[in-house]
Amino acid sequence: MVLIGDDAASAIYRSLPDKEVQVLTREIAELDYVSPELAAHVLQEYNRLTLTQEYVAQGGLEYANQLLVKAFGDDVARSLLDQVERTQEAQAGNLDSLQKADPQHLAKFLDREHPQTIALIVAHLEAKQASSLLRLLPDNQRADIVRRLAEMRQFSPEMAQRISVVLNKKLESLGQHRQRGYAGVKAVAELLNRLEPQEGKVILEKIESDDPTLAVSIRNLMYAFEDLLTAPDASIRELLAQVDKKTLALALKNASDELKEHMFRCMSSRAVEMLKEDMDVLGPVRSREVGRSQQDIVGVARKLEQEGKIVLKPEQEDEIVV
Repeated sequence: MVLIGDDAASAIYRSLPDKEVQVLTREIAELDYVSPELAAHVLQEYNRLTLTQEYVAQGGLEYANQLLVKAFGDDVARSLLDQVERTQEAQAGNLDSLQKADPQHLAKFLDREHPQTIALIVAHLEAKQASSLLRLLPDNQRADIVRRLAEMRQFSPEMAQRISVVLNKKLESLGQHRQRGYAGVKAVAELLNRLEPQEGKVILEKIESDDPTLAVSIRNLMYAFEDLLTAPDASIRELLAQVDKKTLALALKNASDELKEHMFRCMSSRAVEMLKEDMDVLGPVRSREVGRSQQDIVGVARKLEQEGKIVLKPEQEDEIVV
């Protein structure tokens, strides 16, 4: 980046993810003096690797080897191809790129995979995508996968590498690998929060029959719509300001009287009247629609909590500092 000049470097910067820009900027800032000889060597090596990748993309390894041997000789050609192959293998080691995969595609792809492999893949997905994938898997597999997911603490890059290299042959490129910590029980709770209440209940009951302690740990971290009763008034007011009023009216259709009063207490009398009118106008509604609205509101609440804007479960031992 330093050698190619500001204009070219800026153009490259604009096409890179923020995380890579940060890493590159730090490395450039720490870069010491580079001799002209070393600079020329680096540029030459980079140019050769770029050519190698282009040749491989055009005609495969054998085609690339023929051209490279003619241009640079056997030893250099072998070294370049080795570097490119290692890079490709490393790029097959990151399951994070599965974030872009369609859940239906993934479900078909994972149909005959071992539950531990599926759990590892689910561990790399965001909660929304993971819950969508879980819904598409056979009923008799869900509980086993969720249990393995909850018990997962950390997996080594070697294990991720072995699995992802195999997956890479079925899907397309999967990125770089690295060791990653995974808070199993907490992530499972977030995943189950996004499922339909009945679906989550069935999975938890199956886990509870095998491991009651694990099921309790998951339940303790799950957050349901009715749990908003524990949120302070200030947090409820902030949440109500961020929630669509039609969604709120639908979500409160089968809520407890206590929760309704908790919500109403944080609203103006005029807003309460309008909300009650909206609820009456809705008439009979499907429980599934109510459940989805409640999940949407819980999702907004969890997002606000992560941003530090509200508190959902105040700790009893917390002291108020004035």
